[in-house]
Amino acid sequence: MKVGQVILVGAGPGDPGLLTVKGRQAIESAEVVVYDRLVSQTILDLMPEQAEKINVGKESSHHLVPQEDINQLLLEKALEGKRVVRLKGGDPFLFGRGGEELELLAQHKVPFEEIPGITSAIAVPAYAGIPVTHRDFCSSLHIVTGHQRAGQPLSIPFDALVQTGGTLVFLMGVSALNEICAGLLKAGMDPDMPAAVIEKGTTPQQRPVLAPLSALPETAKAKRVKSPAIIVVGKVCALSERFDWFDRLPLKGRHVIVTRPRARAGTLSDRLRALGAQVTEFPCIETVPYAPCLEMERAVEAIGNYEWLAFTSPAGVSALIDMLDRQNRDVRALGQIKLAAIGPGTDRELRKHGLRADLIPEVYDGAHLAQALCAAKPAGKVLILRAQWGTPQLTQGLDRGKISYEDIRCYETRYDCPDTEKIRRLLQEENAPIVTFTSASTVKGFVSALGDMDYSRITAACIGLQTEGEAKKQNLHTITAKEATMDALIQRIMEGE
Repeated sequence: MKVGQVILVGAGPGDPGLLTVKGRQAIESAEVVVYDRLVSQTILDLMPEQAEKINVGKESSHHLVPQEDINQLLLEKALEGKRVVRLKGGDPFLFGRGGEELELLAQHKVPFEEIPGITSAIAVPAYAGIPVTHRDFCSSLHIVTGHQRAGQPLSIPFDALVQTGGTLVFLMGVSALNEICAGLLKAGMDPDMPAAVIEKGTTPQQRPVLAPLSALPETAKAKRVKSPAIIVVGKVCALSERFDWFDRLPLKGRHVIVTRPRARAGTLSDRLRALGAQVTEFPCIETVPYAPCLEMERAVEAIGNYEWLAFTSPAGVSALIDMLDRQNRDVRALGQIKLAAIGPGTDRELRKHGLRADLIPEVYDGAHLAQALCAAKPAGKVLILRAQWGTPQLTQGLDRGKISYEDIRCYETRYDCPDTEKIRRLLQEENAPIVTFTSASTVKGFVSALGDMDYSRITAACIGLQTEGEAKKQNLHTITAKEATMDALIQRIMEGE
């Protein structure tokens, strides 16, 4: 019987960008993923569609699945011959009970591996501007669990910790904050020692609460600090006010919903997160190439009959490459034809395949693409590969310029939006998220998914005038990028109303 493998993967402290490359590779190749509550949705989205996904929901004082059952589950799935990823927040071997989960596997000689994760003990203070070591302040770091078994007192050597003079980091200690601070004070620590509690560290909701050690419990109570949070005690906490780079990010505290198709959402989402925004992905549309697409196949076979090949979106490029792959051909089939792209995003998709646009209009829409093609004065025919319901502005412009063309619809846009109730709830909050739209299709998909509601109170960040026009038809309040690029869209979001 084939025996599978179990890989313990540390997902890191919350920011999906802190997942290691090796951890990502393991998740993407998993057949079974057993995951905890604190793993971010962005990381969970890396799980293969066909993988079995099992939520064991561990959180403080409540386990959806008891630890012993998790251990048994990992063993059973491995004995079925599966490649199992055990996905845990932080680092599996730092108060993560990773060692316990391996014991049963070792007993049954099941192969296993541990991929470390970036621990919150270092990452969370760093995001709050607190270096856990600094030559001028300390020479050691001590990481302590603040978690206590039910009904039992804390078992922490406070005297020894105080004597070290180092930085102290307490994980899972929010419920025991009073006892931790009292223990340190009783052991002789200076009541004015700088200290911090950092809630939801490395996420857009991160909230550092700073106070002298003696005042920290009352300050945290007044600020209503809740788990997950870590406690940091030491002179280095005094550096937070100067070094806190995360709270100064331009979109910190802003929530943005990204409606791009899932396959193309990453670039915009990642850039918004890098600026501090909380991002919720709501892929309202899916682009699906026609397969087979006999018109496109015939046109590519006779590619010498055309002078220009025009694309109105990256999806058109993908549809063409998909067709060539199915036929065991590559871009050499295109010969010497000139390439026109509606904008830099489409050009980037061409470059992925070793191609480069010969023409990109100054304004990135169908009307200006038509103008640019007319200005190029083609002697031959233009081949257009685009969506089923593409804008008529392109062909109308070519008609006016008396340019010969063939317009082939090679992919369709489908509206398929998960989690509509979650999005509805978010949009009804007092500080509702801004919603990004990168095409008229995403607006239509958004409205189609959510149905009847008051759209006038929703701010729509639109990439161009066509998108803005569709958003206004739906009564959305619009802010529009100065040009149809991701850079301009992000800049418009930062500018706000």
